[in-house]
Amino acid sequence: MRRRVRGVTLVELVMTIVIIGIAITGVVGAFATLSGRSADPLNQTRAVALAQLYADEILSRAYDDNTPPGGVPRQNGCTLGAEESDRADYDDADDYGDIVGAEPENALGQALDPDAYGGFRVTVQVRCAGAEVGLPADDAKRVDLVIRDPSGNDYRFTFYRANY
Repeated sequence: MRRRVRGVTLVELVMTIVIIGIAITGVVGAFATLSGRSADPLNQTRAVALAQLYADEILSRAYDDNTPPGGVPRQNGCTLGAEESDRADYDDADDYGDIVGAEPENALGQALDPDAYGGFRVTVQVRCAGAEVGLPADDAKRVDLVIRDPSGNDYRFTFYRANY
């Protein structure tokens, strides 16, 4: 006697489609989560590069307006507040303390490449902080740098500028 070959019933077919649909939904959901955060490493790298740019620029400037070129003779005291209003004229560390939520600029006050740094914002705070690093209170400035990326994530960096 010959066995009859039976096909798939309609119920089995519907159950298979439902199970495959649920599996695909889970996989697509996982990829959507990953792709939504795919820009984070790039934004982090750009934020670090931007922070390094600002840190190098600030550290290359004089301690304050009373500090002569070359730093000799050394002037005591810690003055704060920007004396210059134009970014291209910033000549000492405390001039940068007025940068709040600004678009990234180079040392000449020109906007950086909008393709690389579009949507980034920079905030700089400067305060006297010699005691934090074991110096007299007026002999160091703490510079807090906050870079905000286009996604709204803040990257915080802190460094010190000593009076030498």
